[in-house]
Amino acid sequence: MRERGNEILVRIIQLAIVIMFSSLYSLAAKTGQEAAFQPVPYVLAAYIVLSLIGLAWSVKMELPNWAVYCSILFDFTLLYSLMVSFHIQYEQPASFILKAPTLLYVFIFIALRALRLEWKYVAAAGIAGAIGWAMVVIYVITNEPENTMITRSYVQYLTSNSILIGAEVDKVISILAVTGILTLVVNGSSNLLVTAVSEQAAAQSFSRFFDKRIAQDIRSSQKLLQAGEGERRNTAVINIDIRGFSVMAANREPSEVMQILSTYQGRVLPILQEHGAIIDKFMGDGIMATFGIDDDKMPFSRKAIEAAEAVILDSMKWSKEEPLLANANVTTIGIGIACGTVAFGAVGQGDRLEMTVIGSPVNTSAKLEKHNKVLNSTCIISRKTWDNALNEGYQAKLAHAFVDTIVEGIVGNKNIVVLKPEEV
Repeated sequence: MRERGNEILVRIIQLAIVIMFSSLYSLAAKTGQEAAFQPVPYVLAAYIVLSLIGLAWSVKMELPNWAVYCSILFDFTLLYSLMVSFHIQYEQPASFILKAPTLLYVFIFIALRALRLEWKYVAAAGIAGAIGWAMVVIYVITNEPENTMITRSYVQYLTSNSILIGAEVDKVISILAVTGILTLVVNGSSNLLVTAVSEQAAAQSFSRFFDKRIAQDIRSSQKLLQAGEGERRNTAVINIDIRGFSVMAANREPSEVMQILSTYQGRVLPILQEHGAIIDKFMGDGIMATFGIDDDKMPFSRKAIEAAEAVILDSMKWSKEEPLLANANVTTIGIGIACGTVAFGAVGQGDRLEMTVIGSPVNTSAKLEKHNKVLNSTCIISRKTWDNALNEGYQAKLAHAFVDTIVEGIVGNKNIVVLKPEEV
């Protein structure tokens, strides 16, 4: 599609050039004795017709390679025919052609082919232009064998119709040099474009395995991501798990289990992300996410609890809105939330790295989530997180209760807050 659009642009520019040629020819004063046969208008007319045909063809469909090469050949054939026709029409010596500024359009036609971003067309145009000019020079020299008008004097060359072979060789070399430079530039630009597109595709795939904001931070960072490097961050950690998932999964086909997981995650993940969560990892049916890890100004405790409330309220609709979850009895979840300071960075080795958070809030959140089974509850929040959320402006939507309990894996009594599915 890009090549087709650029080819259309080439055709439009070519048409504009030939229209300009025609306008200049019609407005220019006719000096000297004109020949009875005037080929210039016919050449210009042929050029316009071929340009229109090429434009219409390009608009209708993408041109095959052979058509582009033929187009290049037609361009230079018509251009040089136009230059030769001036000398015939005005009955001037053939060397008149070599002084015409129309030669500059050779470089324009070569540059036009760079729009396709394919070096082969630039090279083909340059070679056609150089060979064409060499043939014009040969025509000029052999047009009058008895008087070739060749000179070695640069002054005589500039002040008469004499021909300086070295000057014409310089023109051919210039055409080839410009072609070589443009070919290198186009090839480099094309490779750069391919690399950019590939990197964009890779970045999109990258974002599928990392949270989008973390992936963007990694891509935009000037520093290479390495294992063993981390930063301290304040965050709230939330763990969400399906009750009885392992037992349910053991009695179902793997594809069905994956469909159930996908449906469940399709309900939970958007809610978490809507509240500013960064998804850290998936552990089977478990989801671990953080709040404020990428934004030190976020009220992370409040956001975490509000996200938990939203997930709980949404889960109450699953039995009616998600038949797959209802049939699998996936309607009960457990949530644990804790906040504090964590180490955030990359773990792993070599080419297998993973961004993660490590610290007390991570362990506490996981243990609180599991403790829901003991209390037969849905969501447990550490008292520290609850108090912090209140300071951040949190207003409860669900009923809650303060409980002192012993949580497995945590030393001593733990003061926690239990959210209940009933709305306040």
